[in-house]
Amino acid sequence: MTSNEPTPVDARGEDPAPRPHATAEEVAAAFEDTKLAQVLYHDWEAETYDEKWSISYDERCVSYARGRFEAIAGEDQPLPYERALELGCGTGFFLLNLMQAGVARTGSVTDLSPGMVKVALRNAENLGLDVDGRVADAERIPYDDNTFDLVVGHAVLHHIPDVEQSLREVLRVLKPGGRFVFAGEPTTVGNLYARRLGQLTWYATTNITKLSALQAWRRPQSELDESSRAAALEAVVDLHTFEPRKLERTARNAGAVDVKARTEEFAAALFGWPVRTFEAAVPADKLSLQWRLFAYQAWQKLSWLDETVMRRVVPRGFFYNAMITGVKPAPGNTAG
Repeated sequence: MTSNEPTPVDARGEDPAPRPHATAEEVAAAFEDTKLAQVLYHDWEAETYDEKWSISYDERCVSYARGRFEAIAGEDQPLPYERALELGCGTGFFLLNLMQAGVARTGSVTDLSPGMVKVALRNAENLGLDVDGRVADAERIPYDDNTFDLVVGHAVLHHIPDVEQSLREVLRVLKPGGRFVFAGEPTTVGNLYARRLGQLTWYATTNITKLSALQAWRRPQSELDESSRAAALEAVVDLHTFEPRKLERTARNAGAVDVKARTEEFAAALFGWPVRTFEAAVPADKLSLQWRLFAYQAWQKLSWLDETVMRRVVPRGFFYNAMITGVKPAPGNTAG
């Protein structure tokens, strides 16, 4: 059995071109069409996404990606997986850094956004990694059955309208015994406090920097307006939050076995979201190397606190990030 073809191509039979800036009319239409919103928003963000989220392809993010993978899948995996797929790849952050960490040998990337696929493939080429890519809907993955040994994704499930259908597709393209690992998904409680902290930080920063003494710390109004339009689309593209137990049930309903969800970042999220929002609200040249080191090292220390102390006293649903893993059963094995 072969899956459906990749979603829509242009008249030349090629993947559609990215649209880096949406018009007001397109933004209005996106409120009625979830998948159009996904394309517009992520094409808009593609060229600046790595900078916005401090994504890199050096030891810092290689270690982070490998750490997320091992935290949910365990440290005894048979590495490297021969062929891996990243679903909703964005700029390729998760898969490319996992490949550099030795988790996978070759890779494929898919995303509904042509802009994101373009940047992910460019990043892979710059890193010398063996990666192909397609513009595709996560609910109709354009690869044959039993193609991949590993499927991964980071901050993607909450963008997909039908998560269970997407996981069925993930299991279809996995080989029997193949594993999926998804990380960076917002929990229901975590999303509430993260968004509120972000909104308060944005309001405070953009208003305080109106003062004449702090004008140099204010981004140009055109950039702030564009960020506001992007934020409006963000409210449309973020479709789900997750409760760990329900996320596990969804994966089992899709047919996965050995399913496990885990959460992380509580104190780190309470610190991290205001920091990220502040960084988005001020000119980039105001953020010195010392500031970036401070923010990263503080996040590391708070993540350590979360793992060593907070995990013992805070319910797992209160942490911000959810991760989930599962396995495609071998024929005749349907145990959960």
